[in-house]
Amino acid sequence: MTPHGVVETPVFMPVGTQATVKAMTPAELEALGVSMILSNAYHLHVRPGEDLIARAGGLHRFMGWRRPILTDSGGFQVFSLATMRTIREDGVEFNSHVDGRRLFLGPREAMAIQKDLGSDIAMVFDECAPYPCNHEYACQAMERTLTWSAVCSQQARAAGQQVFGIVQGGTYGDLRRQCAERLAVMGFDGYAIGGVSVGEPENLMLESASAGLEPLPVDAPRYLMGVGHMRQIVEAVALGVDMFDCVIPTRVARNGSAVTRTGRYPLKAARYKEDAEPIESGCACYACRNFSRAYVRHLLNTDEILGIRLLTIHNLYCYMDFMRDIQTALEAGAFTQFRKTIRETVVKE
Repeated sequence: MTPHGVVETPVFMPVGTQATVKAMTPAELEALGVSMILSNAYHLHVRPGEDLIARAGGLHRFMGWRRPILTDSGGFQVFSLATMRTIREDGVEFNSHVDGRRLFLGPREAMAIQKDLGSDIAMVFDECAPYPCNHEYACQAMERTLTWSAVCSQQARAAGQQVFGIVQGGTYGDLRRQCAERLAVMGFDGYAIGGVSVGEPENLMLESASAGLEPLPVDAPRYLMGVGHMRQIVEAVALGVDMFDCVIPTRVARNGSAVTRTGRYPLKAARYKEDAEPIESGCACYACRNFSRAYVRHLLNTDEILGIRLLTIHNLYCYMDFMRDIQTALEAGAFTQFRKTIRETVVKE
């Protein structure tokens, strides 16, 4: 339960980094059944600024989204902007990716930004270590994350705002377990497994997630950050994960690829030039009910905005429909068979 409604799990959150899910309106997202989205505190701090958003009535009103929002703290940018930042014991100095100005983000700053944004769930500030890294560095990043998490837990929150801790530790099971145990003592509202899907093989990612999940409270939501391949989602649900986010459905749409239940394919390819079939046979989304592969391909190859929009609508519908089927399988006690089917039919990416 959040201030903006109940979220049924397992849930997939489309990524709206800049206070928008690319190419989609809030009404379209609601029509697809999206119950929660993710935005990014670092990027919104850089522009337009949390003060402006707060004066506009908070992030929900600013972007016209009535349902729950989770905000990432900026910890992932410690990884993704590695060439533009300096890690200190009290936080991280960044050179803005927009204009180069020097910024500082630590646990107090990250929580203050998220308070002003008014998100339903705020994430602690953490250090997302790269892959590969040695045990010593992964341990140092974990210790910084724990220190910053303790500070985050003491900061003021927006009304009704929940705070989630983030388990770090690289691909080292001993560090993952230790981090989870120490975070659990701090008593967060929910917990995330961070620092995964950063280049490591799928088996290591799942092993790392499993090690971090085991010590966490069973009655608290569990969130696997940045994981979005369908096979991986199903395997993570089997481990007890409740929440997911990933840029895959929107990013691959902008690159001209369609997501389907069995894998994705490049719709811009010449072989679809005269294809009268929908993007995915049997799909009930608006794009598939009304348009052919040939038409969407034409739009993509002539740089018409509608092509990206239709492909984004389809890809997000595919993910929402997939999550609904997972929920149905769990409720019916048929998840084991569902998992087996996904393993046999979904291409490993």
